[in-house]
Amino acid sequence: MAVKMRLTRMGKKKAPFYRIIVADSRSPRDGRFIEQVGYYDPTKDPSVIKFDEELTKKWLGNGAQPTETVAKLLKIAGIEK
Repeated sequence: MAVKMRLTRMGKKKAPFYRIIVADSRSPRDGRFIEQVGYYDPTKDPSVIKFDEELTKKWLGNGAQPTETVAKLLKIAGIEK
């Protein structure tokens, strides 16, 4: 099972809010996930990025592959892969 860290869209139309989740790579974007490790709110100024560092490091250590966007958010938040 390939596990990815990716974004899932929440919020209403024209007001996006994203959860950062760990999910099987075959599941749909807003479908089933294993665990939520953070959130990202681009509508605020400045953008809000929040990670549960302990969970994030655990999943990265277990082999979860972040998508490009999540990798950028991890770098901004100061969490190393």
